[in-house]
Amino acid sequence: QQLGHYDLVAELGRGGMGVVYKGYESQLHRYVAIKVLADSLAHDPAIKERFLREAR
Repeated sequence: QQLGHYDLVAELGRGGMGVVYKGYESQLHRYVAIKVLADSLAHDPAIKERFLREAR
């Protein structure tokens, strides 16, 4: 599977906020962690803001 320009290699974990995947960025030849917010939480502005703060 792909998410943007990342290849999703494996699911690393699942929690209340969403799912974390091991991804591969082929343009830079490196592995990354990709956190995806759960669909059920995406409509809540406060949750989205917290998610974005954690990402920074």
